[in-house]
Amino acid sequence: MLTPTEKFLFILLTAISLGATIVTFNEMIRIINRGHGRLERDDVIRRIYEGVVALITQGNIIKNRKLTSLFHYGVAWGFIFYGLVNAVDITEGFVEGFHIPGVVGDGYRLLADVFSVAVLVGVGYLMLRRFASPTGRKTLSARENVKLMDKARAGIPKDSLVVGLFILLHVGFRFLSQTFNIALEGSDTWQPFANAVAGVWPALGVGAEGLNFGFHASWWLALGLILLFLPYFPYTKHAHLFMGPLNFMTRPERPALGALDPIDFEDETIEQFGVARLTDMHFTHILDSFACIMCNRCQDACPAYVTGKELSPAAVEINKRYYTRLNMTDLANGTAEEPHLLEYAISESALWACTACGACVEVCPVGNEPMFDILNIRRDQVLMQADFPHELQGAFRGMERTQNPWGTTEDRLEWTKGLDFEVPTVEENPDFDVLYWVGCAGAFDPKGQEIAQAIATVLHSAGINYAILGNMESCTGDSARRAGNEYLFYEMALGNIELLNEAGVPEKTIVTGCPHCFHTIGQEYPPLGGTFKVQHHTQLIADLVGQGKLRLNGNTLEQVTFHDPCYLGRHNGVYDAPRDALVQAGSTLLEMDRTKNNSFCCGAGGAQFWKEEEPGMQAVSMNRYQEAEKTGAKKLAIGCPFCARMLEDASKEEGESMQVVDVAEIVVSAME
Repeated sequence: MLTPTEKFLFILLTAISLGATIVTFNEMIRIINRGHGRLERDDVIRRIYEGVVALITQGNIIKNRKLTSLFHYGVAWGFIFYGLVNAVDITEGFVEGFHIPGVVGDGYRLLADVFSVAVLVGVGYLMLRRFASPTGRKTLSARENVKLMDKARAGIPKDSLVVGLFILLHVGFRFLSQTFNIALEGSDTWQPFANAVAGVWPALGVGAEGLNFGFHASWWLALGLILLFLPYFPYTKHAHLFMGPLNFMTRPERPALGALDPIDFEDETIEQFGVARLTDMHFTHILDSFACIMCNRCQDACPAYVTGKELSPAAVEINKRYYTRLNMTDLANGTAEEPHLLEYAISESALWACTACGACVEVCPVGNEPMFDILNIRRDQVLMQADFPHELQGAFRGMERTQNPWGTTEDRLEWTKGLDFEVPTVEENPDFDVLYWVGCAGAFDPKGQEIAQAIATVLHSAGINYAILGNMESCTGDSARRAGNEYLFYEMALGNIELLNEAGVPEKTIVTGCPHCFHTIGQEYPPLGGTFKVQHHTQLIADLVGQGKLRLNGNTLEQVTFHDPCYLGRHNGVYDAPRDALVQAGSTLLEMDRTKNNSFCCGAGGAQFWKEEEPGMQAVSMNRYQEAEKTGAKKLAIGCPFCARMLEDASKEEGESMQVVDVAEIVVSAME
């Protein structure tokens, strides 16, 4: 129980703290509100549920760094529970004789005691890992070639130290207050840890007066630290505790992990296409920087960073965070002179190193989307600055003039000439049930043509009533969009939607041989008015086998490993179909270490296929191919013509230790 003087002082300090807290939190809110779009508020109950789940599961952080994640769970759950603990402690200090009674009170004291120790042990482990472990220091830092603000590079460990010490001291002093209280009032079996420590004080000769002083001092230090830290919250990474769940609750609904929002080129009021400055961003991507925990999980998953490029998705968010931290008041008031993001957030080489694989989005425990920042900055560079890698000009020109990034004027039906059956076009078979979308790689790339032949063979052998568009087909525009040329994508998408509608495709099924076509038509055409049912060829094969329409010899027992294409797996969640098809074809499946949603990119995505790879220590494709080699499999199965080309090139460089083949090719070889 506090004295009247203590009560007055606590109320005064609380008023001062809350006043300062309102100021700093209001600045944070005003900065977020300077963005574009809106924070989503529809379907409030579901969104609140998602936020609560994210808070409890900590964004499913256990997916990576499992031991560290377990300690983090203890810290997070304990700190969340401490919201109740602090409220009870304040009430006990102000209301004489207040205690939570009965079984509820016993359970509360047990949880408070256990969580106190969990937090202290967890923070102790995390700080040792952060500052004493070479592995931890390396994981939680970025290479020197990564663009990271000087203030950020020096400030990140300081921020970790401040937050860590705050939690240790706050929880530590609260735990001590209970040990003093137990020593004064008698043993409490419902606080086993505090009870054990309480016996130390009498043994040291601490009397009632000393115990009473210790209790009051610890109570004040524990709660005083909260009052001191509250206004500082928006300046630290500790804001992720509530900004992370808020991020999950308010971010836009996306039909797939990497589906980009379209730009309305008919809206003449739009003056900025893409993102040049922080406040050009969508609300949710400004919020990302406040939610960032600086754990570098996205950096660990990034193919560009892993292979030595300048790109670190974590550095993008951290640089945004430190820029806002250094300019909070001016940004909130709209008086800051905002530099271009390329001046402080990301280097030009890093900007063009991104493969748009989505690994950074998938792995982030607080719902951040650094990939979207990068792609939106690319939009600004292409549409506003006309500044992009010169190699992309050929792909853009090809898509503009010949409707394919190869820029070739060859016949799109050339790939059909090696088959012993006719491949019907929609003109020849207008009553088709399935439209086979061949794609540019299937039409023009030699390896892609082999895959296209295998898919057509499957369709023909299964008796599917199908057709192709032939020379009417054109590129979906995926490479243009990922490279930032949104207007070119927009024009190509509208043209394809019109063509597909005229061919009566909305009532049919589209089957693609390319995950990028699969994703673009299925997930990115609907906002532009084109809604179609799309299947990847591995899904169709798995369905045909399941329906008995495709008979396979399942006795070959080849050892095969499967590489998950980013735009089939991580972006669209198709993991089982290709594996089912391989097993049905008699393959013995040997999985790589990084597989399914944790799969590693081949290096072709994000329009990388059309340009030289940015400088680094290793090619992305070689990193992936060497991982496949370690499985001991004889064949590397793929489900994407671009993955096939990248990994086949790596195979040739490695002496062709494995054969790179599409799932459809393996299935054809197993057909009876």
